[in-house]
Amino acid sequence: MISLQNRIVRLSSILHMILKTTPIFLCILVLHLFTACRSITPSYNYRELARAGIALNLDIDENDNHQLYLEAAKWIGVPHSRGKNKQGIDCSGLTCALYNKVYRIKLERSSDGQLKKNCYKIGKQNLKEGDLVFFHGKSSKRKASHVGIYLKNNKFIHTSTSRGVIVSDLNEYYWKTHWLTGGRSYQLGTYKK
Repeated sequence: MISLQNRIVRLSSILHMILKTTPIFLCILVLHLFTACRSITPSYNYRELARAGIALNLDIDENDNHQLYLEAAKWIGVPHSRGKNKQGIDCSGLTCALYNKVYRIKLERSSDGQLKKNCYKIGKQNLKEGDLVFFHGKSSKRKASHVGIYLKNNKFIHTSTSRGVIVSDLNEYYWKTHWLTGGRSYQLGTYKK
């Protein structure tokens, strides 16, 4: 058996030979040693997150999608209209704008188009942050006439015709009785046909 001391001497001489012949190896080794153990923590503007939490009336946790909450908060109070900017926006315009900004995903411009072309259906109990939530109107219980984005704790952001962009609770009577389905973007979820 080779003693531990002999192993160390052999490894040391091999390492010395490698380092002597390839100085670039040393640079890579040193770089690896200094970066391998360091964890990189993203930096957040906690003041902005606190403001977003207040605007959305939600506690934003460390593991939440901060960009979604920061962007969503910027839309609170924007009035309802057929536009798609901060002067006025409708429900599908809001989901389009947020998905484009947060996920870089282009959605169809109508609620029903988003349901039929951009996502697969999921149950209310399986909703995750960023999923779309669809509601039917009086005329058809099969067609999506309203859409919002699920945040957390049964809360979703959407555009109300009377109050503009707001956060509502899925457990409110109106939303419970008009619930159609949840939807997860093909590009965000793990969908198998």
